[in-house]
Amino acid sequence: MNKIELLAPAKDLFKAKIAIRYGADAVYVGGKKYSLRYRASNFSLDDLRELVSFAHHHQSKVYVTVNIVFHDADFLGLREYLKELDDLGVDAIIIESLAVLALVKKMGLKMECHISTQLSTLNSLAVNLLADWGADRVVLARELTIEEIEDINRQANLPLEVFIHGGMCSNYSGRCTLSNRMTRRDANRGGCAQSCRWKYHIYENDKLISDEACPLSLSSKDLRATSYIAKLIKADVASLKIEGRMKSDYYIAQVVKTYRLLIDEIYANGDIDAKRLAYYDQELSKAENRPSDDGFFGGNPDDSKHLYGINGAGVTHDFVAYVLAYDQEHKSAKIEVRNKFNQGDILEILSPDKTKDNCRFKVMAMFNEEYDALETANQPMQIIFLSCPYVLSEGDMLRKVRDLNAD
Repeated sequence: MNKIELLAPAKDLFKAKIAIRYGADAVYVGGKKYSLRYRASNFSLDDLRELVSFAHHHQSKVYVTVNIVFHDADFLGLREYLKELDDLGVDAIIIESLAVLALVKKMGLKMECHISTQLSTLNSLAVNLLADWGADRVVLARELTIEEIEDINRQANLPLEVFIHGGMCSNYSGRCTLSNRMTRRDANRGGCAQSCRWKYHIYENDKLISDEACPLSLSSKDLRATSYIAKLIKADVASLKIEGRMKSDYYIAQVVKTYRLLIDEIYANGDIDAKRLAYYDQELSKAENRPSDDGFFGGNPDDSKHLYGINGAGVTHDFVAYVLAYDQEHKSAKIEVRNKFNQGDILEILSPDKTKDNCRFKVMAMFNEEYDALETANQPMQIIFLSCPYVLSEGDMLRKVRDLNAD
């Protein structure tokens, strides 16, 4: 049994490197063409070249999304683009169109073809048919229970990838036309306006018939599969996928590291108890911007999995700074401020270095670049210095501690 892969998203080169440094075995990114997230920064060929070199140096892989729903005009230049990706050493592309699969195989390219969740693969017969056609991996649809995933994997002739964290679509596998209808932005060609996240009032003959205080929501809670990771490992699933190519640096670091530690603990101990699962859920909550639940893993979702209230109501500003450098002689950190914090606040270190897990310190003194003493750091991107008893590294992150009694 191969160790399960942890696959993370990234919208630009900086975030991709963060994902790898914080424990991702692979990252998936969009190029400048054919990607379903055109609002992401996305990667030029030079960016991809640098990312492939960085990832392979860290024993990680790079997958590039080529996953729009293709129209005839989209095939112009596709052959050349696929050849460029292959020449760069990209490990795989993620595709929705079987025509792209056929083209890659016809061209004899080295990179793998992973079938996107957009193809709504929900059974082993479909997986094995895709294997016959030359696919190398299938990303299963999100609308499957853990028992169905286990059953499919027992009968499948291909490695399977399963989503474990992030946003859920109100339609099967993202096959949505709400955005097209309401904003003329094609959700299946990279322009989703996330219309399902909006709030709606319902009228009949100009009369409001919905609850004015609680507008209609089509949206679900986000996915969080911590309690199913052990079963997915036991089922010998190939890859666990985190959603979120539009997410922040801090979100990527926190979520990737949490699942990295959870996976490693399960492999070390064979399983995990309720107390430790609660700890990992608490860690994930530090990066949460919507309520989360276990999606379809436990069965068809009921009303409790629906998202009510204000989207983003739980967003916090715990992430306060990036570490730029550390002076060991004076025990002083040079940091770049991202959110407000004050002298006297308790800060916690988020770092790829596991020895720094849960290390906390009180902000005793801080200074700006002119060495004026500060009581509050409240200017984003400001460079300041603060005392810290722990040796920090460039790229470490600092966040405020919400609950001083938390483990």
